[in-house]
Amino acid sequence: QVQLVESGGGLVQPGGSLRLSCAASGISGIPFSEYTMEWHRQAPGKQRDLVAVISSGGSTNYANSVKGRFTISRDNAKNTMYLQMNSLKPEDTAVYYCNAKLFQDYWGKGTLVFISS
Repeated sequence: QVQLVESGGGLVQPGGSLRLSCAASGISGIPFSEYTMEWHRQAPGKQRDLVAVISSGGSTNYANSVKGRFTISRDNAKNTMYLQMNSLKPEDTAVYYCNAKLFQDYWGKGTLVFISS
């Protein structure tokens, strides 16, 4: 059973940066490199939204709200995905979730990002 653990969240002032990590474990058979990986976020009282996607081939896509500020990447040797977040805004405040897709969805428990002065 694939398990995902997010880390790197915290309290940051507007304009600051954070780097989130998502470590995958329990992967057997099909390697981590074959999974499509995603970051989602859920702000208080709102639905969970897709933030960024990185395919098994390394192609990336972003929500319009984070384009030019966030960068998704992966290190297949470490079974880990990252989200570099720059120029953070108060509206980026949310719980950020990691998702892995291969025949089914796997989710982490999330890490809180709080942007406030």
